[in-house]
Formats: sequence, structure tokens, C-alpha cells
Amino acid sequence: MSALLVTTGRGGQDHQQQVRLEPIGADAYRAFLASRTGAALGAGFLQCPSWAQVKDGWRPLLLGWGSAPAAGGLSGVALVLLRQFPGTRRYFAYLPEGPVADWADPDIDAWIDPLLRHLRGAGVFAVRIGPAPAHRRWDAGPLKERTGAGRQLADVLDCEVDPLGTAVAERLRARGWQRCGDSGGGDGDAQPRHVFRVPLAGRDRDELWSGLNQEWRRNVRRAQKSGVEVVIGSAADLPEFYRLLCVTEKRDGFRLGRALAYYERQYAALNMEEPGRMKLYLARHDGEILAAHTMVTVGRRVWYQTGASADHRREVRPSNALQWRMMLDAHALGAEVYDMRGVPSTLDPADRSFGLLRWKLGTGGQVVETLGEWEKPLGGTANHALYRAFQAYLARR
Repeated sequence: MSALLVTTGRGGQDHQQQVRLEPIGADAYRAFLASRTGAALGAGFLQCPSWAQVKDGWRPLLLGWGSAPAAGGLSGVALVLLRQFPGTRRYFAYLPEGPVADWADPDIDAWIDPLLRHLRGAGVFAVRIGPAPAHRRWDAGPLKERTGAGRQLADVLDCEVDPLGTAVAERLRARGWQRCGDSGGGDGDAQPRHVFRVPLAGRDRDELWSGLNQEWRRNVRRAQKSGVEVVIGSAADLPEFYRLLCVTEKRDGFRLGRALAYYERQYAALNMEEPGRMKLYLARHDGEILAAHTMVTVGRRVWYQTGASADHRREVRPSNALQWRMMLDAHALGAEVYDMRGVPSTLDPADRSFGLLRWKLGTGGQVVETLGEWEKPLGGTANHALYRAFQAYLARR
């Protein structure tokens, strides 16, 4: 498909800027993410080319826009995953936590419009995106003080509202985008809307340690005194990680619905793209692996992705030992934030899922409400009809 060209004026100025959008290769995509401009945009691992190899059943597109994308003049990129609607030749497009773009640019039409036109030309009937800016943040302290029956994060008013996130949400709504779940209750997102992040920039090891609450510090010390050993595993340890994950799902009452092959594929793809991008941390005690957590690194961003632990010998606190080591390793890598990924929105101690939030609050970080995911059917009666049918199809699955 040929490149799309948009000529746009910015901020009422007389000069005009040409924005081209083109399919690009994986090498050019990665080079942009590693460049000074790309690194400043803070891409997540779900927007790396390797993620396309992890997701079965989706056809990937790698797109880039800028003054001359094919020649390396990029200002943004996008990994687009296409899901074919059964019985048709039309596609639903999903950009997990993407596109990787300058969301602070007030003229988002300059890069969103060519993106949508390109996707429509590729047979897409609707698009879902995950804008990068945050919406709100809550410090751990006020949240611990506001727990109670029936309480939710939204009930705690002393939070920080991100002005950029507010502006981006207004711009998207004005252009016909709808935040997933806004009309039907719940968040409706494929990725967690609420995440937990521990700031690392400008802090030394002692400050990270003092940021942990007393229970966390006590548990880390207990793990160390009990002889818990934390090591980095390999692909050969993934079956044991998966076995522990199944134990954890049964104990904690959740189901990720992923097979061992998914984690093997993810480990291989991410580390082929960049050695050490995905690591498997193991906590051993008396020769037995009691807990295993995965960590993903892209640039100066680090995520704790998935954790698993055994039902027995929990008193030696292997998971606390793992997280402390992973946090220190992220700090040593120069990461600005240690992202512990999703948390529930409940502050009700009686809610079973609250335990996960309570555990992460002990690290002294922040709950961050992202903008969530946004959808838009592309223009035309047929596309709107396909979009409604696709939503009904997903609801029946």
C-alpha cells in the first residue's frame, strides 16, 4: 500500500508540516525505539515488534510516520494487530498500549488521520488504541487510610489528575472515540486500566528500602534469614514457573487462560529481539523453587509481569525476596519506574482481589489509572454494522 501524506498547519502558525505514514520493517521500527526521539516516547513491550510473535491469531502490521519514514525520518510508530471477523474479509485493529506517538502534540489529527485511513484501506472496520498518558494517580499512604466496605479507588479524592491525560481524553471524545466500558459498566479493557508503579529515578537503595512498609521490610529480612536464594532462571525453568502459576490461579481464584506454550513463545521472541529483555526470577529454598516471577525491560522501563508461588512454605516469604531483588535490578539498569502492572480498583478488604492491591501498596509506590483503551468504528454504515456485530460476537465467546 502506498504511503499516506498529510499536510498540516500547527498552532495557528503559517508553516506547514508534511506527515507521511508507511509500512516499515522491524529493524527500522526497533532503531526508532532506540533513538533519542523514540526513547523519549517510552514505548511499552506490547508495542515492540517481538510482541507480534507472541499473539497467535492476529496478523501484524508495523507502521511508521514522520517526514520520511522509509529513510529513517520517523516521529512515531505503531504495532497493529489485526483480527479477522469470522466469515468476512474485514478486520478489527488493536494497538495494545499504542501507538507510540507524541500524545502531548495538540494536533493529534496529523498522525491519527493517516493511521485511520491506512487501516481502512487494509480492510479494517474498527480500531482500538491504548493512549500512553495517565489519568489519575494515588499515593499508597492515603489509599491505605481509606480502605473500607464497598469503597473504590474513585472514592478517594486526594489524587493527582494528569492534565495531559485529561486533554487527550477530551481530544479523543471530540473525534468520536469511546473509552471501552464507559457505556456498559466496568473498564472493558484488554490491558489493566489501573497499574501500580514504584518510582526509582533519583532514589538510592536506602531510599527504596525505607519506601517499603514495615511488613515488607520484615518479610524481606525473614526470607534472607531463612536462606531464600534468588536467581535468574532460563527457558528450561518455564515449565516449573507454569506449574506454580496454575497453583497460584487455583489458590487466588483467577484464570489467565494461557498455556505454557504462550510463555515459551514470549520468552523466546522477546529475548531474540534483545537478549535479557524478558527474565525469569526464581526463589529457591532448600533446593526447591517456591516462587517465580517474570520481568520485562524496554529502554528505561521495567515491568513485573507475572508472578507465581507455591502453597507451602509461604512463611519464608519467597515472593517478597523476589520483588526486592527485581526492584534493585531495575534500579541498577537505570529504570525510572518499576511497573508492577495491574491492580484491582477495590479498596474493600472483604473483596478477594484486594489482597493483590494491599501487597503492592506495601512497596510505597502509586496506583496509576491510565486512560484505558479507546475504540472507534471507521466511517460508513457497513463498518458501524460490522462493529456492532463484532461486539456481539465477542460477548458470546
